[in-house]
Amino acid sequence: MPDFRLRVFQAVARHLSFTRAAQELYITQPAITKHIRELERTYGQRLFERRGNRISLTEAGTLLLSHADEVELLHQMLTEKLHQLHGEAAGRLRLGASTTLSQYVLPAVLPGFRHRYPQVELTLLNGNSEQIAEAILAGQLDLGFVEGRSKSQDLHYEPLLDDELVAVRRATAAGPPALPVPLSEALACPLVLRERGSGTLEVLEFALREQKIKLASLHVAFYFDNTEAIKTYLEAAPEALGFVSRRALTRELAAGLLEEVPIRGLRLPRQFEALWVQGQPLTRPAERFLRHVQGVITSGNSV
Repeated sequence: MPDFRLRVFQAVARHLSFTRAAQELYITQPAITKHIRELERTYGQRLFERRGNRISLTEAGTLLLSHADEVELLHQMLTEKLHQLHGEAAGRLRLGASTTLSQYVLPAVLPGFRHRYPQVELTLLNGNSEQIAEAILAGQLDLGFVEGRSKSQDLHYEPLLDDELVAVRRATAAGPPALPVPLSEALACPLVLRERGSGTLEVLEFALREQKIKLASLHVAFYFDNTEAIKTYLEAAPEALGFVSRRALTRELAAGLLEEVPIRGLRLPRQFEALWVQGQPLTRPAERFLRHVQGVITSGNSV
């Protein structure tokens, strides 16, 4: 098994943040600092330059990172081959998913996979679609799950599940509109949207562009980096309107906290997709996980 200190070092180098590395590895920040200092004493080299609250890799750190990545890959290959002798799937599986998927779709799928393949060490990175694609291309993830319209020629996309964005607002005494409201009326409200780089915003922006409406011309009250924040904001702002995945609204609609606002001439369908590097085969754990997710979707359970 590779030195755990190398995993700590890789996490810090990936995020350029001791805090975010601690969050990823579920250990304290002082523990992160301790492991990095031990590595620096072992190799007699400074691995990071510290300038105020920012850090960057030194030349020695860059060299160590390339070799640490090779060690991790070799360990993964060895683990897979050893377990293949018994027909098992094992090793480390680094998953990444955009916010809607990581919060509302994948959590229900993960327990079944862990029960079936207990030897696979799972990690899940949450980010927007653009961040997940970048992490896949950088070799930081084995398999990603995103939504949106943009595609990279360097990535392979496999459709998984249909979804739809809907306009929502705080529930009113009168209830949802009986008829779809005009688009101009809906867009006159203060809007609460996802941040740039998210698949949710991209789908909305593309649909508005077809109506010859620019996002910059709208009254946007806030951009949030997660759906939960949008829903909480809407519950406290009766005048605001947000666009959220229908899959993220089950509890709020049932509890009467939010209500859907149909908009005339605006439909926002989208598709969730799995992605990995074009032309590269999936690792055995990644392939098993993808098939597991597809099986759950086909059976209609938990998604």
